[in-house]
Amino acid sequence: MNESEKTIKVGSRKSQLALIQTKHVIKKLEDLYPTKKFEIVTMMTIGDQILDKPLPKIGEKSLFTKELETALELGSVDFLVHSLKDMPTDLPDGMVIGAVLEREDPRDVVIMNSKHKGKTLRTLPKGSVIGTSSLRRTAQLQRNYPELEVKNIRGNLNTRLRKLDEDNQYDAIVLAKAGVDRMGWSEKISQILDTDDMMYAVGQGALAVECRQGDLETLAMLDAISDAQTLVRIVAERCFLNKLGGGCSAPVAVCSHAQARTLRLSGAVWSLDGSQTLKHSATCTLSNDEDDDEPPRKCQHKEQRLYCGLSTKSLSPEDLSSAEKVGCDLASILIKQGALDIMNEAKKTVHNSIE
Repeated sequence: MNESEKTIKVGSRKSQLALIQTKHVIKKLEDLYPTKKFEIVTMMTIGDQILDKPLPKIGEKSLFTKELETALELGSVDFLVHSLKDMPTDLPDGMVIGAVLEREDPRDVVIMNSKHKGKTLRTLPKGSVIGTSSLRRTAQLQRNYPELEVKNIRGNLNTRLRKLDEDNQYDAIVLAKAGVDRMGWSEKISQILDTDDMMYAVGQGALAVECRQGDLETLAMLDAISDAQTLVRIVAERCFLNKLGGGCSAPVAVCSHAQARTLRLSGAVWSLDGSQTLKHSATCTLSNDEDDDEPPRKCQHKEQRLYCGLSTKSLSPEDLSSAEKVGCDLASILIKQGALDIMNEAKKTVHNSIE
């Protein structure tokens, strides 16, 4: 078979949202490479299979990526599509993030039970139950809305909405806006939470494509769909989380902005009950000298250094190093203020609660 006729196999989780995201990536590639053929290969991950426990209690590091990465390592698929927020900052040996697509709105949203139509978190009755599977959201909800009760909810978006509508256990649920929008459910959103109320997860709102580090042909293909402005933010965010040693479910959150020649990153760590908060911001200057609305300039370079698993030629090494440094420096500031103690206490609390 001619190399151009080879069918490229794309690994994806089986959920409706995962398939929507995978098809979105494939469409981007088909537009650029109309002669290439793609086939989706679906599989279940640990996080999809175990739905009766909160995520931190399952104990696996790569809850939504492990099975997919095994298939990638074995050559059963050529690349994988992930929600970037689900990806650990340390990837398996030989694996890289070959593309990060333009980020959608990274904020969280509230979807109310129909009986609370028109309400916000602030106007819900005292004792109302809010569903989330995230320690990050739990800590911020308990800090900002102590009159509300937070309860764990698991499952894909369809399952969570069904539980909200039918189980009568939840008055509202908190979800990532990007996922809700991708599902075509924007009209269900009751409230968008600004970052003053709810800082978001590292990588939230962005799609990542993972491939084998040695697959130079796939890397070259994927680099064409990466968004430079998103990339520089993601490098900073992932380096921040990596320096802290937190996983995707830790009570850690960020907020980042990249415009013209400035990258700004805010990061925070909470105790599980929200009573303790450490928050700080840092900025760096990028090498881009274009107009303010232009993304950072592209620069082809030979060395392929990884930045928390990310490989790209869409940014200059200077910008990548600046983004890495601002993330690490910000984490170091929080560590000096006691962030690791807060995070270790959170881990201990979660561990002790496992039955």
